[in-house]
Amino acid sequence: MRDYKKLQCYDLADKLALEVYILTKLFPKEELYGLVSQLRRAAVSVAANIVEGASRHSQKEFLQFLYVARGSAAEVEYLLSLAQKLGFINPKSAEIVADQANKALRTINNLISRVQSDT
Repeated sequence: MRDYKKLQCYDLADKLALEVYILTKLFPKEELYGLVSQLRRAAVSVAANIVEGASRHSQKEFLQFLYVARGSAAEVEYLLSLAQKLGFINPKSAEIVADQANKALRTINNLISRVQSDT
């Protein structure tokens, strides 16, 4: 079992989830069960899958959860782009949070590479 709190990708994913929650408070109320919900779930999924994967005993299981976290980070990037196109957030806000998602994505990719090389 790994200590997820020591993983840089967890720290970045946790910050991403917090930023997404703050950002989506500004979305129209009619999007609460639509884009707001989807964006929040995707952002939380990044960190949650890192945490769950770190608790697994095998490298294979850990990798599987890292792959899911990576997919969720990419989903956040897309949903932020969509929210911007729909006019729910300004381009600068979208860029800042998308940059956080991209940083998380890169560190997840780096961790995947390290775990794969260890197996």
